[in-house]
Amino acid sequence: MSAAELRAGASLAGVFGLRMFGLFLILPVLSVHASHLAGGDNLALVGMALGIYGLAQGFLQIPFGMASDRWGRKPVLYGGLAVFALGSFLGVGATDIWTVIAARS
Repeated sequence: MSAAELRAGASLAGVFGLRMFGLFLILPVLSVHASHLAGGDNLALVGMALGIYGLAQGFLQIPFGMASDRWGRKPVLYGGLAVFALGSFLGVGATDIWTVIAARS
C-alpha cells in the first residue's frame, strides 16, 4: 500500500473508531448516573437515552449525505459539528432524563 492509501485508511479507521467510542462511552456512566436525574428511575427512558444517539445517526446519515452532495462536504460538517456542540452543552446541564434524551438525539 502506498503512503496515501495508508493515511486514508488510518483516517477512515479513526473516524469510525471515534464514532463507536462516542456511541458506547456513555453506557457505563449514564446507567449509574441516571438514578440521580429526575425521571431516571424509569428504565425505559434510560434505555431511550442510551439508544437515541445511534438511532439519530442511523436516520440522519442519508439526509446528511444528500445535503453534502448538494451544498458540499465542509458546510455540512461544520453544521453537524455545531449541532454536536449544542447537544454536548445541553447534555452537560441536564437535570432530567428528557433533557438527556434531547441532548443525545
